Amino acid sequence: MKYLGYLLIVVGFLWGAYLTVEQPEGVSTARYLVALAIGVAGVITARSAVRAEARDVTRLQTNIATIETSLAAIANDAERLDEQKESINVYDIRHVIDETFPPHLAAFVEARESIAHSYGLKAYAEVMNRFATGERYLNRVWSASTDGYQPEAHDYISRCHVQFDDALATFRAIRERADQSLMGARQRG
Repeated sequence: MKYLGYLLIVVGFLWGAYLTVEQPEGVSTARYLVALAIGVAGVITARSAVRAEARDVTRLQTNIATIETSLAAIANDAERLDEQKESINVYDIRHVIDETFPPHLAAFVEARESIAHSYGLKAYAEVMNRFATGERYLNRVWSASTDGYQPEAHDYISRCHVQFDDALATFRAIRERADQSLMGARQRG
């Protein structure tokens, strides 16, 4: 359905563009409105399909597992980097970051919206606030490493480690509260 929506958007746009070029002195309003309606129908179809896909129970469960796994890996990688920072040349820290973090960061970012769909926007904001801060600190470490600023790199490695640990703990607490709430509802019902 999503691709049908995208196709309708393209057809509506191209038809509207064609009508504009075909009759430069004046576009037929009725024909132009039909092209616009096709495009709008495409937008509605595509958005509905994306929304339905995002709320699919199986997909949500998979994404929630991915979020926890990737956050745990990121937190572990940050902890390992924090423990080893004294033994790594400051100019090599950025290479360690480039080799270690991207797959887990990408997996988390790809699945992150499932937090909002599963636990609400407040939960999403709580986790993302900590995650985004940790990511900013990690970027700062990378920049400090590139410039050779060892004290700043080491300081922000510790800071990103704390933020990623906090993001993981926050996510686990939110998930646990939701699981307990669900079990309580099942016992009452």
